[in-house]
Amino acid sequence: MNAPRTIAEYLGQLRSALRGADAALIQDALYDAEEHLRAELAEQPGRSEAQMLEHVVGSYGAPEEVAEIYRDQEVRIQRAIRPPPPPPRRSLAGRFFGVAADGRTWGALFYLLLSLATGIFYFTWAVTGVALSAGFSVLIIGIPFIVLFFSSVRGLSLLEGRIVEAMLGVRMPRRPPYAARQGEPLLRRIGAMFTDPRSWSTLLYMLLMLPLGILYFTVAVTLLSLSIGFAAAPLIKAFGFDVIDADLAGYSYHGPGWAGTFGLCLLGIVLLFASLHLVRGLGRVHGQVAKHLLVAGAAA
Repeated sequence: MNAPRTIAEYLGQLRSALRGADAALIQDALYDAEEHLRAELAEQPGRSEAQMLEHVVGSYGAPEEVAEIYRDQEVRIQRAIRPPPPPPRRSLAGRFFGVAADGRTWGALFYLLLSLATGIFYFTWAVTGVALSAGFSVLIIGIPFIVLFFSSVRGLSLLEGRIVEAMLGVRMPRRPPYAARQGEPLLRRIGAMFTDPRSWSTLLYMLLMLPLGILYFTVAVTLLSLSIGFAAAPLIKAFGFDVIDADLAGYSYHGPGWAGTFGLCLLGIVLLFASLHLVRGLGRVHGQVAKHLLVAGAAA
């Protein structure tokens, strides 16, 4: 491979060397490399990009060397965010009830419960920001406000990525899609924000989080309430209360008896573990949705 003579060529070779790696890893590596190279170029104004690269490649590394370093680091990162799964269980009952021993199940459950709050915040931030950006666009403060808003969206994208990675175990980037380019005209930076598909897919994600958050929270709370309520039926009856107390349109039902109460208890236990399977599945699906909408190149 020919030695790169421009920063763009270096980044292109680094991307090629990382082909097949996780999209979040590629985004982090490209950001770090571009930030470092542009900082070196700014510190050496008398040198061209080619001269700077000849000097930097020896210290920072050739694209192939940098790619290998990031691949090695990725192994450690994956081990950290994806702890070893519980021992495999051969029996059907073991696999069914073993979901409770999977840490990702509880992480997904907490994420589903949290998603209502984050969904409301993201949706409000996106709608308010877009509306104000459109309104201020005719004023002198319009351009700075738009830049500030899209910068905040980028920051929230990284924050959401950290939450998704910690709770759902999906590798997310730690860096924005591209580094800030010093000396680049302001209008060109703004144009890059508007033409970057990731800016709009991130806004779409923030808008989707409200209906998704309502759905996730409702499903999680409803299933957990029903399953725990049914599982606690014997305890409720032991305190002298009816598990089901209905009096509608002249029809009354108070019960069930002890036999039915223990039946409800078994149903509640089965429903609880079935709910945990559903929660873990929803967490996996949402992790992939977040990956495709928030990570550059993930949908490619």
